[in-house]
Amino acid sequence: MPRATPVLPSGPSRAETPMAFIRAMVQAYERRGLSPDAALAKAQIPPPLLRQADARVTALQMEWMSEAAMRELDDEALGWFDRQLPWGSYGMLVRASLSAPTLGVALARWCRHHGLLTDHIGLRLQRDGALAHLTLTEHRPLHNAQHHWQELCVVSVLRNAMGVAQWLIDSQLRLHQVQLAFAPPAHASAYAVLFDGPVCFDAHQHRLSFDAGYLGLPVKRDEAALQRMLQRALLLTVRPYRRDRLLRERVRALLLGGQGGPGPAATAADLAEALHVSERTLHRQLKDEGASLQAIKDSVRRQRAEELLQRSRKPIKHIAAEVGFGSEKSFIRAFRGWTGQTPDGFRQASF
Repeated sequence: MPRATPVLPSGPSRAETPMAFIRAMVQAYERRGLSPDAALAKAQIPPPLLRQADARVTALQMEWMSEAAMRELDDEALGWFDRQLPWGSYGMLVRASLSAPTLGVALARWCRHHGLLTDHIGLRLQRDGALAHLTLTEHRPLHNAQHHWQELCVVSVLRNAMGVAQWLIDSQLRLHQVQLAFAPPAHASAYAVLFDGPVCFDAHQHRLSFDAGYLGLPVKRDEAALQRMLQRALLLTVRPYRRDRLLRERVRALLLGGQGGPGPAATAADLAEALHVSERTLHRQLKDEGASLQAIKDSVRRQRAEELLQRSRKPIKHIAAEVGFGSEKSFIRAFRGWTGQTPDGFRQASF
């Protein structure tokens, strides 16, 4: 069984891209009998640098080179697949996902429509409990079997999907794990920059995993925003998002007492202080996510109350206090509203 080789994020650093990716693009030119010199000049990459195995280019140089190659070859896939993907193909996928109500619907459309462009690879979105997975499957070998050619294809498609997802919800999408089904390349250290999350090579499949809560976030973009984005579409694959809209999960963790949180009795002021935002910002961002502080508190209190009723013999009065109620009477009333049962009735049915 292949052993997954982890590469952990190295923290903030200047984005750098392996020269192997540039060499793969140069090969795309050579396969078409064309010269890459103009593209290299536009990207300010001296040709002799191509021969340096450990050389790096900046994210901006990668953006310039990619755009020049895709436009000149009229192929956004750079020769990976049976047929060319003309300039604008991936923009068409974004437009098809733009009217989706949530990121989950948008990504499902993206995966389905990507299959209309090529059947060389397949994309699939799955949800497994608290995690969502975006999986890339190679149905048959790419045109060029060299490792760095496959690597550029897989990395580009996954980073593109991730960039579009973040753009659609105007939020960072924190990766739980990145799995790649090829051996660690010589430039494996660069993956701490390419993906903002732990990377494992020699995995069974190519897959991005992230908090499934992001799937429920609303799509924030419209046609006007799309037109602006398409002016520099490749920026999506290199621009890091810093704002994370999945605030409700952080609030929930604090209410559950995680992250050194204040617990279920916390007020809006307590939570805002712990999150380093104002109370007004807290309520506004939760509203943007389609949530409310009261609904999250009720969900956490119910979860904790049910756990205590099922797993302990604590008096109802003590449970009421532990989950943040000022009196036993108010707790019983709230619990009946949540479950249709009294706490005693729920406990008796559980044992």
